Amino acid sequence: MKKYAQASLLAFGTLWVSCSDETTVFQDNLQDEVILENSQTKLDGSINFDKAGVLDIYEGETPPGAGGKVAADQAGDYPLTLVAQVQAPQRSSTDNLTASHVHVSGDYAYVAYNTAGEVYSGAVEVIDISDPHNPRVTSRLFYVNADINAIQYDSGFVYIAGGTDAQTSTIATSNSFIAKIPMLGNRFLESTGIVYGFQLGYNATDLLIDGSRILSTSGKEGSLAVFSKADLSLQQELPFPDLRSLAMDNGTLALLDASLGVRVLDAGFNTLKEIHIDTDFGLATKKTLEIQGDQILVSEGAKGTGVYSISSGSLVEYVPIFRNPAGVDTADVVTNAVVGNEGVMFMANGGAGLCLTEEGSNGKEVVGIIELEGSMNYVASKDDYAFAASGREGLQIIKLNRPSESLRVRCSSLPEYESSSKLFVNTGEVAEFQGAKRFTSIDIRGALLLCGSWTVREDVKVDDDALFEMNGTLVVGRNNKKKKLKVHKNGTLRIEGNLTIYGDLVLEEGSTLEFLGPASVVNITGKVDIKDNVTITGNFLDVSGKF
Repeated sequence: MKKYAQASLLAFGTLWVSCSDETTVFQDNLQDEVILENSQTKLDGSINFDKAGVLDIYEGETPPGAGGKVAADQAGDYPLTLVAQVQAPQRSSTDNLTASHVHVSGDYAYVAYNTAGEVYSGAVEVIDISDPHNPRVTSRLFYVNADINAIQYDSGFVYIAGGTDAQTSTIATSNSFIAKIPMLGNRFLESTGIVYGFQLGYNATDLLIDGSRILSTSGKEGSLAVFSKADLSLQQELPFPDLRSLAMDNGTLALLDASLGVRVLDAGFNTLKEIHIDTDFGLATKKTLEIQGDQILVSEGAKGTGVYSISSGSLVEYVPIFRNPAGVDTADVVTNAVVGNEGVMFMANGGAGLCLTEEGSNGKEVVGIIELEGSMNYVASKDDYAFAASGREGLQIIKLNRPSESLRVRCSSLPEYESSSKLFVNTGEVAEFQGAKRFTSIDIRGALLLCGSWTVREDVKVDDDALFEMNGTLVVGRNNKKKKLKVHKNGTLRIEGNLTIYGDLVLEEGSTLEFLGPASVVNITGKVDIKDNVTITGNFLDVSGKF
């Protein structure tokens, strides 16, 4: 977050749109442009599937190639897959935008970008995630003289918080601003204006929507500001030394103040509790917090994640940063954001990656580091997905592949799989399991039934006369490490659910592929090689049109 002097006057303004090849929403000089990207080709080109597919979890202190193991001998929990990456946008060759924040609402992800250092430059974009196989960027705005640090969507508008250089702007009365951007469906509107509001502080850091009002925080010499959601008129402002983030649950408001720790306020902004935290939150860096029942999860930089009791104000536990990778600046090995989702927690640890933890008998236990590249600035998680804002690597969309409850009911009598990551079923053997695991490989010479969600890094082989039945989700390989699912002579593959192969499906002579039920889905990114006398039956959606 940049530091510049600002005026103390607070105001709001409405700035109107004109139309051209690059639509300028407002312009008071060349450094104050807001530019709408009109090229759908450029938007479509932002989606990158090169590394889509099965994700491993590093369970050691170092990654593969540096002495670390990709997976243990046992099949691993959490069969995650990378759906796609959304590349950080570039309007010119000098842009160095990094993904800073993401908000998920319905079928869309809203992403904010800023620029490290003294230069103000940012962007916001909308990503359609309704089809998990094919996310699409539907709209994008560039901010030439502003960093965007937080983003939210609500009722047809995108709200953003960020910083600008008030000394070079003819309308900004302070460096810290929020804005209300109108939407039409999944696109930023070109025909109406963007409304702005300003508050004290060097840089607005976070915002949330609370009924008819917007709450916004700003950093050094900043404030908690309350704006009308209708027109961003300032309703109330409370000065604070250094606010980095805020969270609200059932009327309880938590503020992360780098000068003190956590301040817990009631609905009238009266202090209920102060949780003093002896942590260096860094100079002008955003950190987040999240309320979970009586606990607050706090991103504490080099210390990892602190878990505190709201009622007592005491520390419950620390979840440390799992590894310190070689070649990464120590200053970049910090927890920037944390989020929970039904028993798991994701920690965005900067250059130390995206860490996955789970609830254990003695508190939160680290599972490992998810196989992703980039410096993790922020993470959001909703339903069966996680969304990592990973700096120059842009946004990474991760599918958790949790088994559905209906599958657990139908397959409830089967034992959970708890064995080797190299699943081997011998000739004459019948194996049946339920669960959700990461495999290295599957080799079937007898009969295998899997109910649940499964990923496989290497090839899947169904031998001569063998049977493989799968009820749920199976993902094989990844786009930059393509693999095969091969059904040998007279073998049978029976699918009820979702099959994704980042590579090829090979159906040898006399083999059978059966799809059960009305809603099976198959997505093959490579080729489908069908030999003589192959039988394919059942109804299925062929996502990539390879059959």
